[in-house]
Amino acid sequence: MQVDPMKLAFIVPSTVELLDLSGPVQVFVEAQFHGFKADIEFYSYLSDPMSTAGIGFANVRGYREAELNEGDFLFVPGMSNDYVIGEEFKEERVFFRWLRENADRKVNVCSICNGAFALGEAGLLDYRECTTHWRRVESLQQRFPKAKVLTDVMYAKSDNIYSSAGISAGIDLALGILEEMKDPRFVHKVARGLVVYHRRQQSHSQQSVYLDYRNHINPKIHEVQDYMVENLAAENSIETLASMVAMSPRNLSRVFKEETGSTIVEYLTRLRQEHARTLLNNPSYTMEYIAAQCGYKTARQLQRILK
Repeated sequence: MQVDPMKLAFIVPSTVELLDLSGPVQVFVEAQFHGFKADIEFYSYLSDPMSTAGIGFANVRGYREAELNEGDFLFVPGMSNDYVIGEEFKEERVFFRWLRENADRKVNVCSICNGAFALGEAGLLDYRECTTHWRRVESLQQRFPKAKVLTDVMYAKSDNIYSSAGISAGIDLALGILEEMKDPRFVHKVARGLVVYHRRQQSHSQQSVYLDYRNHINPKIHEVQDYMVENLAAENSIETLASMVAMSPRNLSRVFKEETGSTIVEYLTRLRQEHARTLLNNPSYTMEYIAAQCGYKTARQLQRILK
């Protein structure tokens, strides 16, 4: 029996902020390039919506045409604040009720920036942790006093309701959602394609070894890092890595440390530790198998590294 791919539906509201919409969309487009199966769809609750930048959208289907099922995702990007605080927005009660109905059917409903106000009008923020752009957190809390508005996170998740801070934080939210469905290594490929070298986690306190140490623009060091991520079982000697990028071992070691703040051996060890912890989640894998996949000769050597 063929299973339909997941749907990722994006609402294009009036006065939409372009990056709030395009940022998360591009994350999933890049994921599709790497084999992620999902249909990306666009809907609006007003005809011919216009962005805050003055770019219009034509022939966008009405939201009532969306056929979303449990597990699909529905995104509401940010809009002009003047529109959000105005009466026209508050009168979109039919649309807000539709958002609530989708959430009740276990569709994942997500907001970027002040798109959270639409979720609030739908009653989806009551007694939930949520967030929005730092300029709007106070007004969001005042307007929806039952919400638990967080002021210092990139994004929040409560059951099937997601919300993110403003503008580029929508990219962080999309990467976080993608990691829930796939794994950190897949998200590394997507972020790498987007040239997002330093990914901010939900609380911005967690770390991802696949994306940390990437806050530089040296193409040769990125090439070495990519090779190690994809070839952890290989020896990965400094001589081999240096030859790959036409550098001397000594020069590679020096430049790698300058660009990443880590030695090659330290970085490789962190990669192997992370991959081993991921493989340990599969009970059918033996320690010997995991050790071999991570480039260690014995299970005892892996266990010592993990400790």
